[in-house]
Amino acid sequence: MRGYKLLALVLSVGLIAVSVWGCGVDSKRRTIGSITDANEANSDNSGKQVLELTIASNQTSKDNPYHFGLETFKEVAEELSGGTIKVTCSDGDLSEDEAELVNMLDSGKIQMAVCSPGNMSSAGVSEVNMLSLIYLFNGFSHWEAAMDGEFGSAMKDVILQKTNNKYRIMGYWSAGVRDYYGMKPITTPSDVQGMTIRTQTSGVVSEYWTGLGAQPVNIGWGVLYDALKNKEVDCAENDYTNLMLKQHHTTANGKYICETHHDYTTRLFIMNGDFYDKLTSEQKNWIDTAALAATLKERSVTYDMMDSSKAQCIAEGATVTDYSKMDIAAFKEPAISIQDSYADANGLRSYLEMIRRAQ
Repeated sequence: MRGYKLLALVLSVGLIAVSVWGCGVDSKRRTIGSITDANEANSDNSGKQVLELTIASNQTSKDNPYHFGLETFKEVAEELSGGTIKVTCSDGDLSEDEAELVNMLDSGKIQMAVCSPGNMSSAGVSEVNMLSLIYLFNGFSHWEAAMDGEFGSAMKDVILQKTNNKYRIMGYWSAGVRDYYGMKPITTPSDVQGMTIRTQTSGVVSEYWTGLGAQPVNIGWGVLYDALKNKEVDCAENDYTNLMLKQHHTTANGKYICETHHDYTTRLFIMNGDFYDKLTSEQKNWIDTAALAATLKERSVTYDMMDSSKAQCIAEGATVTDYSKMDIAAFKEPAISIQDSYADANGLRSYLEMIRRAQ
């Protein structure tokens, strides 16, 4: 079962004993330091000040894995604290723009947010750009080993340091693995030559697709459905769940999904470090445990939805070329070269080796 390594780690230090793989959370008994029963430990909350938290993502769908992660955080934090923490979850209703959510975190309007690593790059942490590299991870097991191990720990420290305690990573979440989908099926890199592809138009992602002979174009996520439907762009790349929820696979230029599995994505569940430091040790324990439970839940739903989203895409007319039928070695070769060049040019070789050692 994916996620077992992090769960084992949490259990080994006695921070959490909670089932997050099922639909509910077991509130009968948990262990956080000396706290063994949240309801018993907090049976008398009279006179205690309630800590109110607003946590947010930019995704509006209640079927999105982020929603389940946020709701799990709320459930665990409120139960462990015996009601002295109250959590409001926002599923895109505050903003569908991640940068705006990060600004709300800065202003104190919200206390936790889900965001892509690019927001940390904008804040001056260039090291996180490593996570944009194509074919950086060989699978979710490799991704988990890296993010829950040496590399992930290093990223937490460098983000906290370079942002002067502004952003504290509370968990590494996933947005699935990204695949090609477009007007025709592909199995080799040469198949994308001359095609326009909706992807990043600068940086290492653009460099990769340009190197294959494709032309990256900038099209907003909210209007991509129409662009694919009206044949304004030849193809795009994203994970099964997100493309399925937006119905991209039902369009003329989105019906052929080919499992390139080129990007095992990372999202950051963050809190303001100064806000966190002002909490009591008891509140920190509750929030740390809730964040771990939320991380496990979000990952679990992400992994499960990959299969169900793929099945739905096929049922609704998409044609899928499975990973085993793709010439992955040919797709990976130019990516490895870009990884090495990028790491050496930016003084990030040690971070790249951390990731490669995690395999």
